Amino acid sequence: MAADAPSPSPAGTGRLYPVGLRLEGRSVLVVGGGAVAAQKVRELVACGAEVTVVAPAIVDELADDARVTCHRRPYRSGEAADHRFVVAATDRREVNQEVHDDAEAAGVWVNAADDPQRCSVTLPARVRRGSLLVTISTEGRSPALATWLRRRLEDELGPEVEVLLEVLAEERDRIRAAGGSTEGLDWQGALGSGMLDEIRAGRIDAAKELLKACLSSSSA
Repeated sequence: MAADAPSPSPAGTGRLYPVGLRLEGRSVLVVGGGAVAAQKVRELVACGAEVTVVAPAIVDELADDARVTCHRRPYRSGEAADHRFVVAATDRREVNQEVHDDAEAAGVWVNAADDPQRCSVTLPARVRRGSLLVTISTEGRSPALATWLRRRLEDELGPEVEVLLEVLAEERDRIRAAGGSTEGLDWQGALGSGMLDEIRAGRIDAAKELLKACLSSSSA
């Protein structure tokens, strides 16, 4: 075996290729109607997905949500094929297996909650601050570590980081709208110039001036 070859992965895990799914307006099936399913649905709805929940019993949080289509019945063989993305969140392994097999046969990406062997997609631990999304994955080997790291990052990444992102994005959009190029500008120098400290102190305009000064000097 080559020296730089990866070690064999435990069953059900392996190297992950990180992607971000755009689910707005796309059909997502969640099989299961309990607390775990509800947590999955909250995030899917927040991303604009058109969510259908199928389960014999469905918690009120889901049943009362007008944004979610609920069917109180067992999963029907083959119905995973009618959706772009599927989540299996039941406490019955045979159901999760059937959902996984149907999705795989149809070429549909599927996640099974806490069951990496029945996933073609795993859901990493994540921290959101507006448009900023930071994810942590252990490739299914230790969800506890991923959760621990997420909590540490939540403490580190306060709301000021969201403001920082907006300031940077607005300036980038302004430059592009004026026909300029954002490549080759000293964005990293700007980020290290004390912008975040100014934002933490509530001096947003001062942070913007620092940004413009750094970018102007790099384009001169």
